[in-house]
Amino acid sequence: MNGFPAALERLTEQFARLPGIGSKTAQRLAFHVMALPEEDAKEFAAAILDAKQAIHTCPVCQNMTDRDICPICDDPRRDKSVICVVAEPKDVIAMERAREYQGLYHVLHGVISPLNHMGPDDIRIRELLARVGEGGVREVIMATNPDTEGEATAMYISRLLRPLEVRVTRLAYGIPMGSQLEYADDVTLLRALQGRREMD
Repeated sequence: MNGFPAALERLTEQFARLPGIGSKTAQRLAFHVMALPEEDAKEFAAAILDAKQAIHTCPVCQNMTDRDICPICDDPRRDKSVICVVAEPKDVIAMERAREYQGLYHVLHGVISPLNHMGPDDIRIRELLARVGEGGVREVIMATNPDTEGEATAMYISRLLRPLEVRVTRLAYGIPMGSQLEYADDVTLLRALQGRREMD
């Protein structure tokens, strides 16, 4: 961005670091922020800082929360004997939209992906094994995305859970391979939950 002030260039570079944001979109966002009234710009900046300071991972399920324990783990009506394993916090929102699942969750914060330098130790597998190892869990539902990395992660975790004598199932996806769980419609998610199957 030759000819633009350094501060504007830095702002554009920060937007460009966000997933799915290219250089042209980053530039548009930077100019949009510059056009905001000062109070709106301050509120925008404060919202980012507040979220960073207030939100942390739930010590039970690893989902994002601003409380000691997230509302789902803290809900006495949820079935604590079933854990649905998802890759990202946004997948919890997708599953909750179906309004069918009444168990708990475990968020891995990623999937095993050698190309992206993500191994088993880089995601929250240890925490899942510790939860299941405490007892009281009868089923673990693997709900990672139906792509190569999601399948590999599900199979890896399934093998680790086998000695703990817990039933491990996989969602019966009506979702094409390579698609994302967050974009699935409610009916597809409902059918996937109802048709889950035992992992080999």
